Amino acid sequence: MAAKDEAGRGISARADFAWALFCGALVLLFFAPLLWRDPHLFWNDDYQLSILPVFAEVARSWSEGQLPLLSPSSWVCGNLAGEFQYGTFSVFVNAAVVVIWQFPLTFAQQAAALSLAHLFVLAMGGYLLGRGRDFSPPLALMIGFIAALNGWIVCWGAIDWFGALGAFAWLPWAWWGSERALDSRRGRSRFLWPAPFVYLLIAGGFPYTVIMLVLLAGWLAVQTVVERRSLGAVWPLVVGMALGVGLSAPAWLALVDSLHGSVRQAQESSAHWQWLVPPAALPAFILPAWTVNWADFSTRLNPHTATELACGIVAPVALLWGIMTQRGALVGRMRWDLALLVVVLIASMLPTANVFRWSFRWLPFLHVILAVCAAEALRSATTSRRGFGLAAVVLVALTGAAMWVAGAAGPFGWRLLPWLLAVAVWWACLEAWPGRFALVRRWSPAALTFVSLLVTYFAVNPVRGVPRYHLDQNLTEPAPLDRQRLYVSVHPAPEGAYRMEEQPEPMGTVVRPGSTSMWAGVRFVNGYSPIRPAGVAREFAFLIHGEIPEWMSDYLLHWQAGPEGELARIGVDGIVVDAGMELAPQPEEEWTLAFQNAEGRVYHRVGSPFATVRPVPWLEAELLNPKAPAGAMKLHQRDETAREFAAADVRVLEDSRHRVVAEVAVPAGQRPALLAFSRPFFRGYRASLDGQPLAVTSYRSLLPMVELPAGARGQLSLVFRPWWLMAGGAIAGTTVLLCLLAGYAAWRERPLKPRG
Repeated sequence: MAAKDEAGRGISARADFAWALFCGALVLLFFAPLLWRDPHLFWNDDYQLSILPVFAEVARSWSEGQLPLLSPSSWVCGNLAGEFQYGTFSVFVNAAVVVIWQFPLTFAQQAAALSLAHLFVLAMGGYLLGRGRDFSPPLALMIGFIAALNGWIVCWGAIDWFGALGAFAWLPWAWWGSERALDSRRGRSRFLWPAPFVYLLIAGGFPYTVIMLVLLAGWLAVQTVVERRSLGAVWPLVVGMALGVGLSAPAWLALVDSLHGSVRQAQESSAHWQWLVPPAALPAFILPAWTVNWADFSTRLNPHTATELACGIVAPVALLWGIMTQRGALVGRMRWDLALLVVVLIASMLPTANVFRWSFRWLPFLHVILAVCAAEALRSATTSRRGFGLAAVVLVALTGAAMWVAGAAGPFGWRLLPWLLAVAVWWACLEAWPGRFALVRRWSPAALTFVSLLVTYFAVNPVRGVPRYHLDQNLTEPAPLDRQRLYVSVHPAPEGAYRMEEQPEPMGTVVRPGSTSMWAGVRFVNGYSPIRPAGVAREFAFLIHGEIPEWMSDYLLHWQAGPEGELARIGVDGIVVDAGMELAPQPEEEWTLAFQNAEGRVYHRVGSPFATVRPVPWLEAELLNPKAPAGAMKLHQRDETAREFAAADVRVLEDSRHRVVAEVAVPAGQRPALLAFSRPFFRGYRASLDGQPLAVTSYRSLLPMVELPAGARGQLSLVFRPWWLMAGGAIAGTTVLLCLLAGYAAWRERPLKPRG
């Protein structure tokens, strides 16, 4: 079924897809001058400490022929699938990573390629969403531009929180597919349209976007029931959403399992009051340099330039002027979209609950809804669309005057105001041109949106409020560290100590902040993890960015670094200490200084590196119960309650990311053997001896342990095979089969084209 433009002319689906590709290409072109000005535009904060090193690990995993579920390079961030934000089960994310990592790119270039690939897809989805509503190609282009280039996506999703972009790239597609599913003019198989995009959105890795999708689907369902007065009218949407949820089952089941007992589950209530959109910031929809107080990551009110609200000059002016001039007629036509716009705006201003935080994350959804409403206002106006440009001049001028009166100019206000005023004047001039220039006026909303957003990001630096680190490109090499050892890095919070203002020289090869150890495949306990599901994250009080608090660092190095300490028990035989810290592991005779430079010191435990599978000679009796709660760490001394174990012979045959295989021999006698595996414990490990299952326990939820009976001999296997992977895989496989059957049935029922 071909879509139509505003004049009722039919446009083929092939032409629409070509236009969508053109929209995506223009978005890539948009970033060319921005990257020319700042080649490291996409290379900041989380992208540096978390996203890119993890994707290097993902690429390495696929090169090994393994699904990237676990990483051997971090304990805190070892469960990549459970972290959710890395899109482990997204076909698109993984394909993009594998392709990009085939080229010899720098870190900043890899980040740019990854973000631009998703911005391209997001722009295409925005365009198709507009065409699905029969907006003309120019208005659909405007929607695509706003979807991909709005302030929140550019300033946060594309240059910092990639997980948000990876998921949101598919929201316009899911919206488009959902409306096609609800279109009764299409065939019975129309329920298939939303399924792949719902899957890609959920698997993309951002819980907030999943909540946006739930709200959108519920809103469309209610609208359909009310307007058609039939509950049965929503069945294609319900089935399509269910199929998408089924396809993404491994992703969301992994997240549910990972959140259980994690640090994120018990986050501080103050986080729910951070990054709410203040009502005083709303003029930034017109003038994105508007600066007022926001509650930032510290919950303190600080001046913040609200570039997150940037969506181009056209959309907010068109909506406001359209409502003022068309009043009830326009509001009646788009009452559902307007109501959804208000609901999402209010949600962005209210505190969150449970594991969610930072309500301004609703803003990209708000921008897309605003773009759709603005396109409707422009379509509903007269063919000449006069008055919008003059309204833009007045609104920009009034907002500039209010900025001066309120003292809200901030550092960029007077730099941006003349440019936006010039764009508004240009718009007014275009409207005054004679009628023979009607084609130019038709394309002006898209062009003016593009230009106004471009001048916004030239006048207001989109990289604000987040740190940037000068990470050494040599992080891809292990030196001066040893891949055979397991390290703990003791360093201050990276966002304060290592940002370029404090550390302008290349750094990171020693301390490896965040998850940067993954670039070289070096084994670290540290890692960047917002969820922190690993037991070591709770026991060692790790913070999100991979650092240990000072009090815990002092305790570990002074009291738990000996041969019987907690670090030895989990297999730590290397310690890295930031050069600015006076700490050194104790006792001195246990450690030797292996390397030192201006960045930090590297200590190695005396002797050979620990084996990754080791017999445990004794263990406190209370720690043998896997259900017993972990208590405070203590100095380990054998007492009458300790249980002793036999000294088994162990020869490791395989030690990969998901599997350990070893030949074991336990002496005959009365004592069993207890083996400790130096890898982070996550629920889902299965053990067997020559095919016979064995129980897997853990030491304080830190590392897996397996008890072998006396006299046991054979091949011991420890495999990570969690329930969520098995159940999710079964659900996803069944859903794929259902989709294929439905698609085949639709193909069989398609009408045959007449010959001749």
